[in-house]
Amino acid sequence: MPQATVHLLRHGEVHNPDGVLYGRLPEFHLSELGREMARTLAEHFSERSAQGAKIAHLAASPLTRAQETAQPISEALNLQITTEDRIIEAANYFEGLHVTKAELLRPKHWPMLHNPFRPSWGEPYKEQAARVIAAVRDARLRAIELGGEGAEAILVSHQLPIWATRLSAEGKSLWHDPRKRECTLTSVTSLVFDDAGNLVRVDYSEPAAALLPRASSTPGA
Repeated sequence: MPQATVHLLRHGEVHNPDGVLYGRLPEFHLSELGREMARTLAEHFSERSAQGAKIAHLAASPLTRAQETAQPISEALNLQITTEDRIIEAANYFEGLHVTKAELLRPKHWPMLHNPFRPSWGEPYKEQAARVIAAVRDARLRAIELGGEGAEAILVSHQLPIWATRLSAEGKSLWHDPRKRECTLTSVTSLVFDDAGNLVRVDYSEPAAALLPRASSTPGA
């Protein structure tokens, strides 16, 4: 039997009427749909808990949208939200801009586009995966400390760091086509560990899938 599971949750839809790449900018709140998604996640984990899951630890990125996604889960499971800086959104040179084809073609941006494999416009994929994996391993230990064998932890994070972590965990190349990420709004990427702390498998689910067709296509993660 696995000793612990750490769930990486992507936050809900963000209110972003100007369509900017919000990145690490402050005060980007969930939209009304995003709040509905967060409540759906809380219901999902409440059902898991009622079925015997020992969800013992809850943490979120310091960014507003992650904290707001975690809040209904906190209330439903009576868990305090721990702020975890290591699962914050990736740093990005284009933060705050409308990232269109026309914008990318402006010569002043060209030096930032020379290496998509790193990527040159932001935090390296390897660094993102390393910091999130470190947070995951600490969350696993904290969950076991609080809930015993089979305990679970929830970390509310962002699309790119979650996806880079999944690729790393599965031994795949970290460079990828952003359009092909399997990490929708309020999706759950679960890292399952055995009792020796070895990763057994990665599971993926979309508890709020029914709400996704109503989501706008906003930049950011």
